[in-house]
Amino acid sequence: MLQSIVSYGLAVGAVYALMGITYNVMFSASRVFSFTAGMLGMLGGVLGALFITKLGLPVVVGLVLVLACGAILGVITEIVTVRPVLKSIDQHLYVLSTLALALMVQQVTAIYWGTDAQPFPRLIPIGEGVLDQKFWLPMLACALTIVGLEFLYRKTLVGRAFLAIAEDSYAARALGLPETRLRMASYALAGVIGALAGFAGAQILLAFFGNQAILNFYGFVPVALGGMGSNRGAVIGGLALGLFQQAANFLVGGIFASVAVFVVFIIVLLLRPEGLAGAATARRV
Repeated sequence: MLQSIVSYGLAVGAVYALMGITYNVMFSASRVFSFTAGMLGMLGGVLGALFITKLGLPVVVGLVLVLACGAILGVITEIVTVRPVLKSIDQHLYVLSTLALALMVQQVTAIYWGTDAQPFPRLIPIGEGVLDQKFWLPMLACALTIVGLEFLYRKTLVGRAFLAIAEDSYAARALGLPETRLRMASYALAGVIGALAGFAGAQILLAFFGNQAILNFYGFVPVALGGMGSNRGAVIGGLALGLFQQAANFLVGGIFASVAVFVVFIIVLLLRPEGLAGAATARRV
């Protein structure tokens, strides 16, 4: 039982961590909390099954197409739902604009893909038990993502420009940085990460349009637990959430497992509102 809890928990937690990173990348670029993250994760699984199973494309080609679709949807999200809101006086309209886009895409997916969960193809015919690819593939994707982002932000000029607009968009604009193009590129990057999360975790979650709501919520929890904007905190929070969720499923099961997750989530936020890895915000009075 312990082996199953750990293997499933780490795999699912890695998917949640990737969704949390998707939230962070979009938020850092625009200060907008986009509710399209779950949509990207859901489409990662559905499009992967479409390209590989139904169209018979090679795995590598299918993965590249899934990531490309994620990038395109990320750009569409920035242009259609975020950019107009940033020009508005009431910027909290992003809650409606991003959620509306996500729901429209979900309904279109349900119409053309179907409402039944469908199996995801086995990508690499090796590994059994805890060595099965459905366990280590999400963790590998999470590790590569966090290492890649660390390299991008710390070692490249583009990454430093991303950090600049995340820190102070007005100052970055005054220095001549192309804020709009950088924000668009950040959303494209978030689209790739979100689609990768859904693709890597689809053997566990299946190709299912209903995964959107699950990934939206459980992807937000690592962000809140780890601290907004902290990718490392999102990884820690995601893995902890996955392990706790699987343990609760074995111990109490069903709806009670979700209740247990909510209770712990609320307790953590009450004790540490800035998140486990976040820094308390100083306020001048």
